[in-house]
Amino acid sequence: MTSETATGTGRATAAPPAHRDPNVLRWLGAYTASLLGDSVYFLALAWAAARVTGPAQVGVVLALGAVPRAVLMLGGGVIADRLGPRRVVITADAVRAGVVLAVALALGLASPGVWLLAAVALVFGVVDAVFMPAVGALPPRITTRDQLVRVQGLRTLATRLAVVVGPFVGGAAMSLGGPAAAFAAAGLVFALSLVLLLNLRVAASPPAHPADASEAAAPSTPSTPSTPSTSPASPASSTSPASPASPASPASPASPASPWHDLAEGLRYVKRHRMLLALITVAWLVELGFSGPLNIGLVLLVEDRGWGPGGMGLIISSFGAGAGASALALALGGRIPRAVPLSGWFLLLGSLAVGALGTTSALPLAAAAAAVAGLAAGFTGAVFAALLQTSTDPAYLGRVTATTTLLTVGVVPLSYPLTGALAPHVGLPAVFLGYACVCALAAALVPACATLRGASLPPRN
Repeated sequence: MTSETATGTGRATAAPPAHRDPNVLRWLGAYTASLLGDSVYFLALAWAAARVTGPAQVGVVLALGAVPRAVLMLGGGVIADRLGPRRVVITADAVRAGVVLAVALALGLASPGVWLLAAVALVFGVVDAVFMPAVGALPPRITTRDQLVRVQGLRTLATRLAVVVGPFVGGAAMSLGGPAAAFAAAGLVFALSLVLLLNLRVAASPPAHPADASEAAAPSTPSTPSTPSTSPASPASSTSPASPASPASPASPASPASPWHDLAEGLRYVKRHRMLLALITVAWLVELGFSGPLNIGLVLLVEDRGWGPGGMGLIISSFGAGAGASALALALGGRIPRAVPLSGWFLLLGSLAVGALGTTSALPLAAAAAAVAGLAAGFTGAVFAALLQTSTDPAYLGRVTATTTLLTVGVVPLSYPLTGALAPHVGLPAVFLGYACVCALAAALVPACATLRGASLPPRN
C-alpha cells in the first residue's frame, strides 16, 4: 500500500526495530536526500546570486525565502493535518525538483537576472512552510510509537550527514558546470527523494493514545475526523500500548471547518495541553541556548581567539560528532529508562559545556566542550521530538509541529543580531555564559514542571 489511506493495523502489532524496518529506511533515505537537495540548492542559489548581483544583494536573495517560511508556517501545519503529511511532502519534493531543474535549464541557456533567483527563493520559502510541519508529522504514520526515539535518532544522523556531504556535492557540481550544474544536481536529489516517498507505506492515521482526564479542558469541535485528546498521559498511560482512536462525531456537511478555524483550534489545543506547552517552551529555550553560541557566537569567538577557519571547522565538527554519537546510541540502543527526566541532566551538562566554550582560550578544550554540547543537544532533541509525537493527538500533529518549528527555526534566529550587538559591550565570555544560563533554565524546567517530570516514552522492542 502506498497511499495515505493505508491502515496501520499490522504495523501496530509487529513493527521491527526502526533501523531494521525497510519502510522506515525508505523514509530515512527520502529525508536524507531532501536535506542534501536543500544544501546543494542553497549553495547554488548563493553562487548564482553572487554572479549576477553585488554582495549586498546576495544576502537579500538568500533572506527572501525566510519571509514566507515564517509567515506561512502555521498554515503549513493546517495543510499537513488536512491533506495528510505523505501527500504534502511528495508534492513539496515534486515542486522543488521541478523548480530547480527549470532554473538549471534557464541558467544553461541564458543569463537570467536576479528576479529569477528571487522568485526561486520565494517559492522555496513557501514550499518549506508546508514541508517542515508535514515531515515532522510523518514518523508516527510509518512505525509504532515505541520506535519513535529510534526514528528521531536516525533523523539526527541524516541531518549530520547532509551537513557534511551537501556542500561537497554542491561544490563538486559547480566545479564541473557552475551554478547550472549545481541546480541540476539538487533537482536530481529531490527527484530521488520523491521516488522513495512514492514507495512509502503510510498509515491513514496513527492510533490515538490514552489521555489524562485531569488535563482536559472544555472540549471543542475537532476540525478533522479524529477525536482530539487533551493532555499527554501520566507515566502509566504514556508507556502503555496505543489504543484505538475513539470514534468522532461526524462533522456537519453543511458547515465544514475553515482553514482559519483549524489554525485557531490547533493553537487552542497547544494552549490547553499543559505538557505540550511546557515541552514546546523547553524546546525553544534549548534551541536558543545551543544555536546562538554555535552560529553567530562561534564566528565572533574564533575571530577573537585567533583560531582561524581551521579552528572553527574543528569546533563545528566536534559538535556534530557529539550530536551524531548520541543519535546513533538512540537509534541502535535498547530501552532508555526515564529518558525524559534524563534529558534534564543532559541539558545541565550542555549548559556547562556552552559556558566552557566561551571562556576557554585553548582550542582543544573548546573542541571538547563543543562535543559535549553536541552530545547533550542530540540526546535532548531526539527525546523531545519523540515525546511531542507520542503525546500529540494525531489530528493536530501537523499544527503542533508547525508551532514548534516556527518558534525554533523562525524566532530563534532573531536573537543573532542581539548577540552581535552585545558582544563588544559585555564581552564574549558573558554572552556565552548568558546562553549557558538559558540552557540551565531549560534543564531546570524539566523536573520543575510536573507534566514533564512525570512523562515517559513507550518501551521499545
